Amino acid sequence: MVAARFLVAGRVQGVYFRASTRERALALGLDGQARNLADGRVEVVAAGEAAALEALAEWLQHGPPAARVEQVLRAPWPAPVAAGFAIG
Repeated sequence: MVAARFLVAGRVQGVYFRASTRERALALGLDGQARNLADGRVEVVAAGEAAALEALAEWLQHGPPAARVEQVLRAPWPAPVAAGFAIG
């Protein structure tokens, strides 16, 4: 199992980004969370099989139809990730 933290910038708040990320992550069998940050970005922490995490990383590059992703930063996530996928 691998885990990563993604910081997604652009028009990603108020466009169903977190809920869509949750749907995609659960479909891929990933655990984690997505939450809005005060600076307008969305933070996504996800854990699971490497191939599933890569598929989520690719999806985050564009997100749902109403989103306009400008940048996705990725870093390893060393902390445990709770089961399920939460929206914060």
